[in-house]
Amino acid sequence: MTRVFVSRDIASVALGADAVAEALAAAGAEVVRTGSHGLFRIEPLVEVETTDGRIGYGPVAPGEAAAVLGGTHPNRLGRIADLPFFASQQRFTFARCGLIDPLDLDDYAAHGGWKGLDAARALAPSDVVARIKESGLRGRGGAGFPTGIKWQTVLDAAGPEKFIVCNADEGDSGTFADRMLMEGDPFCLIEGMAIAAYAVGARHGYVYIRSEYPFAVATMRAAIERATLEIAPLTLEVRVGAGAYVCGEETALLDSIEGKRGQVRAKPPLPAISGLFGKPTVINNVLSLAAVPFILANGPEVYAAVGFGRSRGTMPVQLAGNVRNGGLFEVGFGITLGELVNEIGGGTESGRPVRAVQVGGPLGAYFPPSMFHLPFDYEAFAAAGGLIGHAGITVFDDSVDMARMARFAMEFCAVESCGKCTPCRIGSIRGVETVDRIIAGQDVEAEIEILRDLCDTMKYGSLCALGGFTPYPVLSALDHFPEDFGGAPVALAAE
Repeated sequence: MTRVFVSRDIASVALGADAVAEALAAAGAEVVRTGSHGLFRIEPLVEVETTDGRIGYGPVAPGEAAAVLGGTHPNRLGRIADLPFFASQQRFTFARCGLIDPLDLDDYAAHGGWKGLDAARALAPSDVVARIKESGLRGRGGAGFPTGIKWQTVLDAAGPEKFIVCNADEGDSGTFADRMLMEGDPFCLIEGMAIAAYAVGARHGYVYIRSEYPFAVATMRAAIERATLEIAPLTLEVRVGAGAYVCGEETALLDSIEGKRGQVRAKPPLPAISGLFGKPTVINNVLSLAAVPFILANGPEVYAAVGFGRSRGTMPVQLAGNVRNGGLFEVGFGITLGELVNEIGGGTESGRPVRAVQVGGPLGAYFPPSMFHLPFDYEAFAAAGGLIGHAGITVFDDSVDMARMARFAMEFCAVESCGKCTPCRIGSIRGVETVDRIIAGQDVEAEIEILRDLCDTMKYGSLCALGGFTPYPVLSALDHFPEDFGGAPVALAAE
């Protein structure tokens, strides 16, 4: 019986992977469901096990099962790892995605699973924390805070009870790395949480997932149940959020887990000192925790050897929007924005010129092609008035209206604000009104001055990053695309 592999990642399912899998099974094949490799243009992807390895075909329609099994399908791709999109990646975190059955413990172990946890348990907790520090791992949720320092704070905190919390509230538009990891390699996240718990002395943890990810929720719950013995004495449970964007902020997330309305807490105290239920709490993003098993299994020096400046290791970049090669591309920090958009992403799907890319979700800055020389690095982006955030890149062609994109940022903030602080709650509403007057051509210069002043108030006066980062897309649109606001175009030489 021929063995074939078909993704059950929800993006693949949306493109028809379930129907393809059913057709292959009906044709007599043994079907193994995996996660996605991460290039959605070739989904539904079918890999056929042969004596020469797994040979890929994609995209495949349900009526083409016989052609795939017979080796005559026209969309023969060969070995997936040899495709240019994958051959140039550095897959530390996503090495198993697309290869294994996500809920098969034996498959996970056969591909290097649990080696990091075994290595951690052979060390003292303080030595585990030291290795995370040595690796240079920083928070992958957006802030870029050193993970090892956060763990050290919780390790040193007094108290008999501590918690591990995974922030899987992936709310940024154009991002899907957390979802792909949880659906394609959930044991990797569980192993990372178990290592963190051992390092700081925690016995219970939560994975907080937004309700828009029902398949990720179901997959994580099943994986936790199956991994109970491997991670003992740690116990884990999934908590499902109601979809509030602000719950991606760590303190609002903690309130939500406690059963309260998700609102931002003033800091200090930091969650590492007084977090969930007032106890010392490690709260990290999915990608931060999922990087930990690799570091412990292979050594912090291997991880730290990759990267750029203070940004060490790899980042799973997510390419979305008007881009030909939409998908996940894991690579070491330092690759330029232009390489990611034009070479890896293949430019726009529409075939029109790229006009702008937004990096870091709906609160990220817009960059024109003249800034495509920027290296993908926390400090480089901050110096250019932007942020990497969760590493989502959304591409726009030359048909985009940047004034309306600035308006969208303010409107998004107004809708998603938790309402606790005035600059965010009221400032975003006033921002929408101000941009509307600019678009209508009413006293444009004066209104732009008001808009800039409003952005300063929100940036420096908001309690959290929702209001504080909303000015990034607005100000970058004003600075780089003034012609869309009734101003004169600014000549920016390409580099």
